[in-house]
Amino acid sequence: MPPHVTIVMATRNGARHLPAQLASLARQTHRDWALFVSDDASTDATPAILADFARRHPLHLVPGPCAGTAAANFLSALGHPDLPAGPVALADQDDVWLPGKLSRALRRLGPEGTVPALYAAESLLCDAALRPLRRSRPPQAVPGFGNALAQNLFCGHTLVLNAAALALIRQALALLGPDGTRAIPWHDWWIYQLLAGAGARLLLDPLPVALYRQHPGNALGGSGDLRGALRRLALLGSGRWGRAMQAQAQALQQTAALLSPAARRTLDGFLAAPPAGPGRAMALQRAGLHRASAPGTAVLLAAAALGRV
Repeated sequence: MPPHVTIVMATRNGARHLPAQLASLARQTHRDWALFVSDDASTDATPAILADFARRHPLHLVPGPCAGTAAANFLSALGHPDLPAGPVALADQDDVWLPGKLSRALRRLGPEGTVPALYAAESLLCDAALRPLRRSRPPQAVPGFGNALAQNLFCGHTLVLNAAALALIRQALALLGPDGTRAIPWHDWWIYQLLAGAGARLLLDPLPVALYRQHPGNALGGSGDLRGALRRLALLGSGRWGRAMQAQAQALQQTAALLSPAARRTLDGFLAAPPAGPGRAMALQRAGLHRASAPGTAVLLAAAALGRV
């Protein structure tokens, strides 16, 4: 029998788009699910919308950490003692799932085993009114730890974890503690890093399974067009991307006991690299850091030489 799935959602003043997402959960062809919501003290109609949904569907609501980021809210939910064991699907409050999303992810993950597994898929990018913009592009890279330190291939709005992956994440969160998790800028990127470093099965699905709403409130938004490229270049040039890489690597170092020896060597090589100059670029290259394309890797190494990553 297909397993029971817990859908984990982090909310914060999401009333504008939340009803459409909740309706899409209710339309899933995989019916055996329950919703687990961590709400960061919403002051709009979000609590009322969730309460209404709970009259018809299984929903467990817990208070969020109110740490100021969606990443902290999601990680708090994943480590919450009330969250049941088993497969978990992450859901953003402002997107819309296509009806077969859960069923397809579970088929790709396969029977539950002891090896952690992580699934993500492509999306149809839409504007705030869900008018189609474009389809996201599958990455031209094999996922792995060297790539995970440099970029995120597993976007959070489509993530599904098997039970073993959730158990591993909860081990890591226990090692970090609340202060450590709040230092992580991007929860989905860190999940990819942790699972890649621990030898998990990493499954990228080229089929779109969700409508990814693009609006000013996005934490990052989609890539694949000029606007997305410029946004990411601005993050790189400002040093924000590099600071995020460093913060997440330091969090991974605190969970090094969960990583493979090869991943620990790669992580150590990154953290021990000189702060700037050609030596830093060479150290990152020796450690195996790379992006999905050769030009992307070249930009990464150039930014490393300038001390931006």
